[in-house]
Amino acid sequence: MSSPFLSKPPPLLYSSKHGPIVNTTPLVTFLEKVQETALHTLGEKDFDPKLYVDLSLKQSLPVTEEAFDKLPRSQNGTVSLQVFEEFIAKYFEDAGDDIVYHEPQDFVPEPEGFLPKVKNPVVRAWALEVHSLWKNLSRKVSDKVLEHPELHSLLPLPEPVIIPGSRFREVYYWDSYWVIRGLLASKMYKSAKAIVSNLISLADTFGYVLNGARAYYTNRSQPPLLSAMVYEIFKRTGDVELAKKALPVLLKEHKFWNSGVHRVTVEDDHGENHNLSRYYAMWNEPRPESSTIDKQSASNFLNAIEKKQFYRELASGAESGWDFSTRWMRNSSDFTTLAATSVLPVDLNVYILRMELDIAFLAEVTGEVSLKAGFLEAAQARKKAINSVFWNAKQGQWLDYWLPSGNVCEEPHTWNESNQNQNAFASNFIPLWIDLFNSDATLVEDVIKGLNSSGLLCPAGIATSATNSGQQWDFPNGWAPLQHMIVEGLVRSGSEEARSLAEDIAIKWVRTNYVGYKKTGAMHEKYDVQKCGEYGGGGEYEPQTGFGWSNGVVLAFLEEFGWREDLNIDC
Repeated sequence: MSSPFLSKPPPLLYSSKHGPIVNTTPLVTFLEKVQETALHTLGEKDFDPKLYVDLSLKQSLPVTEEAFDKLPRSQNGTVSLQVFEEFIAKYFEDAGDDIVYHEPQDFVPEPEGFLPKVKNPVVRAWALEVHSLWKNLSRKVSDKVLEHPELHSLLPLPEPVIIPGSRFREVYYWDSYWVIRGLLASKMYKSAKAIVSNLISLADTFGYVLNGARAYYTNRSQPPLLSAMVYEIFKRTGDVELAKKALPVLLKEHKFWNSGVHRVTVEDDHGENHNLSRYYAMWNEPRPESSTIDKQSASNFLNAIEKKQFYRELASGAESGWDFSTRWMRNSSDFTTLAATSVLPVDLNVYILRMELDIAFLAEVTGEVSLKAGFLEAAQARKKAINSVFWNAKQGQWLDYWLPSGNVCEEPHTWNESNQNQNAFASNFIPLWIDLFNSDATLVEDVIKGLNSSGLLCPAGIATSATNSGQQWDFPNGWAPLQHMIVEGLVRSGSEEARSLAEDIAIKWVRTNYVGYKKTGAMHEKYDVQKCGEYGGGGEYEPQTGFGWSNGVVLAFLEEFGWREDLNIDC
């Protein structure tokens, strides 16, 4: 049943040659024009294109469009600063006005049983400050959005949300997993369940969880971690009703990632076929939230079909959560060689394997026993596929696999070792997060050697890649989710050596977050793992503070490892 809080999904167009396309809304198309005008009027300095597609209208779209078309323009089509600012003030609410502050009902300044292993009073005081940030990031979609959804790019949601922070004024899909891990450490179970309810309502309506809760994100998803969120909440609360509510949606999401353009068949060197999944956005235009940037990036393509394919690659790279990285580029020094749809990614297939295991678990606890066996079988098949296609014994890593082209693969692709991406990425170690891999002691030893020799272990955490490209999902940036999955996988293996390495990484990560917080008064979206206490940079927007998943991972690490009284927290 579709949620009453959301409008119907946009229609899906399909062209067999170029893949599926989701139609956008007239409002988003208009806001892109406003964004373009803003760039010409204001110039590139401090210009954030996302701001303009997040604005909501004070009056109807036809009235606003008519006023926009009548703005006086110079011969080259630009609008003066004064005229533009007056137009914005008269016809638009501020970005963020349609998502209002919400006091979380389950927040208490110091929860009972909060981080019992943290013995150092300085670290404990700081952990309580990080815990208090959930209040700062708590929001609820305004009633105005429910009453007039056509005036807003923000999608209506039934429950309160935790936003990442700064320019990210809406709920995001994969961020929410680590936000939930932090909320669980903070004993905020009601807030955690509300996030899952919102994501379920999106998937109910659109058939998949959107990248984020905006009309311009309906053409793509993000790393699929909804099942992992439900599993973690169930482990703490035993909430069978939440599991029952989630299960049909998880089946729908599993189908989304395992059919159509997302599914690719690879024949291994023993002649056995394996089904794996890839990112593939249903979009071949500039991303509305980055439209002006995408047009600039695509300006060297003269061929219209090549340009459309490049736009699809940009959106698919964004669907991966890694926007952007040399991981998706055929030539690491040329951004226009972005080809995310041509990559079978290690981590995406690990998330889907996790989904299969979670569905089997949730099927059992909800009495849907007939589902369990099929999903355990699917998980074993995917484990075999991950090892057959991605595993590289020489490097002790699972390596992404390049397909010959980004188009829909009708025929099984024949595996070739030379198609493995030999470069080191943190994602090469994500399989360790899953018990089917971390329970193999010999494999864990090999992976520890691979991690130690990868060049990714740095003074302040794990680098995202070994390539310094200026893209934000590359060296020297480290990101909270990658630290967490690798550390948690090492811990779950039960090996003393693995736990020792995990604790070392976690201590470095917590320390850099602490020192950065003391210097700047904020938690950051990403960190420079070369230098303790420095936040990261690069990419297409200014570094952001807040920050949902960074807060969550710090709390999760402190819950797992604690902090000894005599252990220094400074760099």
